[in-house]
Amino acid sequence: MKFFTKKADLPAEKAERVPPGQYLTEKWPVLHYGPVPTFNPRTWDLRVFGKVKNELRWTWDEFQALDKEMNTIVTADMHCVTTWSRLDQKWEGVAFSKIVELAQPTEDAKFVIAHSEHGFTANTPLEYCLRDDCLIALRANGEPLTAEHGQPARLVVPRLYAWKSAKWLRGIEFSATDKPGFWERNGYHNTGDPWKEERYWGD
Repeated sequence: MKFFTKKADLPAEKAERVPPGQYLTEKWPVLHYGPVPTFNPRTWDLRVFGKVKNELRWTWDEFQALDKEMNTIVTADMHCVTTWSRLDQKWEGVAFSKIVELAQPTEDAKFVIAHSEHGFTANTPLEYCLRDDCLIALRANGEPLTAEHGQPARLVVPRLYAWKSAKWLRGIEFSATDKPGFWERNGYHNTGDPWKEERYWGD
């Protein structure tokens, strides 16, 4: 079975949605470093902190209630730095704009630092998170996130390579200064724009 399709072999309407150097896949590859965390709904929480007027914390039940109240659906293409792209990925969860509304970042907040299980972090310029396609996703393609894909919640920043869409999310920090995360400290590009092929430092 053919899992990957070269951009040159795609119909024009699909090819124009695939960034340079990428292949199209119908599958959803699993890529991560280290063990997959175990989700415990009794102990899970999500914090919002840093350069904000209102620090926030939700338990799993509270965040589910916020999701039901403010459910957002985003259909967006997904691009991995390892060269695969997946079109029309459907995400559901809480719009990042809702987090901004509740936390009220201060004027000097310029970056979002996603904090995940096992101490992993990923840094993103705030401007990308303020766009209407950014959310904290609890479901993908109509089903709850699986453990391998970030259960129970992941930040989704569709306009950047997928490692910026941090799995196993536990905290959102608004920061005045940039703080390169795990992958950035290990050679990946600090911004990660797939249309500019910003894969690694120096690109």
